This record gives sequence, structure tokens and C-alpha cells, in this order.
Amino acid sequence: MTVPEIEVQRGSPPLRRRNAAATREAILRSALVAFTRHGYDGVGVREIAQQAGVTAMMVNRYFGSKEQLFAEVVEVTFSERTLIADDIASLSRFAAAALVASEPRSVDGFLLMVRSVSNPRATEMLRAGIDRHFQRHLVSVLPGAHAQERAALFLSLLAGVRLMQQVMNNPALAAADEPALARRLEAMFQLLTEPPAEEDHPR
Repeated sequence: MTVPEIEVQRGSPPLRRRNAAATREAILRSALVAFTRHGYDGVGVREIAQQAGVTAMMVNRYFGSKEQLFAEVVEVTFSERTLIADDIASLSRFAAAALVASEPRSVDGFLLMVRSVSNPRATEMLRAGIDRHFQRHLVSVLPGAHAQERAALFLSLLAGVRLMQQVMNNPALAAADEPALARRLEAMFQLLTEPPAEEDHPR
């Protein structure tokens, strides 16, 4: 699912002049940006409503609660697998190249996760979204034993590199030769995508 491109402006027309779909999209887009920027605990329904040009009551009418709105944001943000390919043959190379080329965006599933994990309920929703959109897909394409564990390690490597790139602003990664960095990352991912050696199997 592609994140809807909605221009959110203050002073939007009253709700009676907007159709329901456009109103819902404006609220969702405002929430996508706000939760990515500030995390679950860092923004309230009132602020999201203001940026969408509606009232807080209208946000609750369309989404029920802040928690349900966040769940929708997680679903929309994670539905597009920008770092994970659909087939095993290109999985490692695709992830490595995407990591090297990635830059912070106004809507970013990784930043949404990092800035919201301090809230236990938000963490539960994020964990469920990761499992639904990433973990299960990886398990379905990884050959050999220990697919669940290897999928989790694959995602951990992705998240760790993104953390060092975009949150810690690691200077060594910033200054690295991009093609060489992509090759090293691809080799690391490849260790997890290849079937385990015989000695890894229980006897």
C-alpha cells in the first residue's frame, strides 16, 4: 500500500465542504507525519487534528481513538516493503543497496518505530506490524532450517544499520564508499539467506 500523498494545510475548509474519504486521508497523512516525527507519546490527537484542518472530535469519529489511529499508521507505513525484496535471489543485494541509498523521509517506518518504542502499547502494535509485513514474508522465502531465527536476525541487521545511519549519524558509515559498503552489507545478509551449514542442524 502506498502512503497517500495528501497536502495537509491549516485553515482547511469546514468538514461539510469535504467528502469523507478526503477527510480521512487528511487525518491519516497528518498522523503519519506527526507520529514519525514525534513518536506515539510525543503528539496528541488535537495536534494531529489541527494539521489536518479538522477537530479532535472528528479524528475520533473516523479512527475511534489515538491508539486505533496509530495502528492504522503502522499498517500503512509497514505495508510497503522498501528494504526487502519479494524473492530470495535478490533479497541480500536489494536490502544492501536500499540501506546504502536510504535517507530519512517525512513518513518512515523505522523512525516511527524508534520514536515510539518507549510506549508499551505502541511497541505491541509495532511488533505485530513487523511480524505481519516483514517477518512472515522472510520466513516464507528463506530456505533451510531456523527460518524464524534467521528472519529475525535479518531484520535486526537492517534496523541496526538504519539506527547507526539515521539516528546516530555514524561518521564512518557516512564517509564510506557506497559500492564497497553495499558489497559488505550484501555479504552479511547473504550469510542469513543461505541455508544453514549441516552442523547447524540438530542431530
